[in-house]
Amino acid sequence: MGQSFLHEADRAAEAIERRLGISRREFLQLCAATAGTLGLPTGAEAAIAKAVEKAKRPSVIWLHFQECTGCSESLLRAEHPTLEKLILDVISLDYHETLMAAAGHQAEKARKDAMAANKGKYILVVEGAIPTKQNGIYCKVGGHTAIDLVKECAADAAAVIAIGSCASWGGMPSTIPSISGADSSPTGSSGVADVLGKPVVAIPGCPPNPYNFLATAVHFLTFGKLPPTDKLGRPLFAYGRLVHENCERRAHFDAGRFAMEFGDEGHRKGYCLYKLGCKGPETYANCPTIGFGDAGEGNWPVGCGHPCIGCTEKGVGFSKPIHSLSKVLNVSPPQQYARIVEEQGRGATFASAAAVAALAGAAAGGAAMIARNLGLSHKAEELEKAQNKAKNTQAEA
Repeated sequence: MGQSFLHEADRAAEAIERRLGISRREFLQLCAATAGTLGLPTGAEAAIAKAVEKAKRPSVIWLHFQECTGCSESLLRAEHPTLEKLILDVISLDYHETLMAAAGHQAEKARKDAMAANKGKYILVVEGAIPTKQNGIYCKVGGHTAIDLVKECAADAAAVIAIGSCASWGGMPSTIPSISGADSSPTGSSGVADVLGKPVVAIPGCPPNPYNFLATAVHFLTFGKLPPTDKLGRPLFAYGRLVHENCERRAHFDAGRFAMEFGDEGHRKGYCLYKLGCKGPETYANCPTIGFGDAGEGNWPVGCGHPCIGCTEKGVGFSKPIHSLSKVLNVSPPQQYARIVEEQGRGATFASAAAVAALAGAAAGGAAMIARNLGLSHKAEELEKAQNKAKNTQAEA
């Protein structure tokens, strides 16, 4: 990247310092963190800084439907820097029912004016599920149903972002009640993509991490397009890995150490919460790596002792019982892992661990032991029977 471009980025940072009242260092740290979160190469922070300083602030129309406003509340608690010092200056939030001062006819006029002035250029953000039963009569704003509003606003939007699990796929409002014959939620709550009939970018979570939305918005501002997504529309930088893969309790899972009850010895020692119903093994999100709310290291459910409920995953969050066992999607760990805490200078080598495993017979029965540890007894029994049958055959021969 050329020196002239880097100098421009420096000047952009200085302009931001004057405009937003935050230090140049703080702003550049944010740009670097955003670039890192998005998985962009070295030097991308300069492009982000330049875009934030020079690009025209994109107009944002933010709609609210069936939700608790937790997504907006989460966004308001961003700390690096705070929302009022950056996000509300990076984007032009022209319509947001919770945050705007206008109400009634004035609010609706602000929405229509912003859409007309920024036709084809504004970002539509939808928070909350959309009721579809009885033509959507269960949610109306300004006399219009949620269905009509989202279709009207999406028609000329440059990008559509569904924020939170409710908007992404229905979330809590879409839960089917425990009533005989019920096959849908009472109001037919649906996600934005289902109502529009086309893919949208989804930032699921209950609530989602504010920095996932921030990074998505800055990516659009910098590159003029939204970040790459998975088949469900979730940005890969945030939802490309299982919670289980980066969980701080993963070593306990690998070693077969589980909390069996809340408050037992394993729970107090920080053992894996899989057997208490943790949905991390089947949930894609960056919760363990990015943290939540800037409240310390234990600032996410598993960090403070509660299983992940899978709120970012359709068919898991609000669908599976909280304490039911999850489906392990990735490869089971090997038996040769060293202990969680090894004495300095006495760590086991791969060769020694493999030798011990071979002597103990763990290599032969490793898969069965892992399956048993996870509570998948049926698979363990099948594998064990097959192994015993093979041994008996050899003995008879």
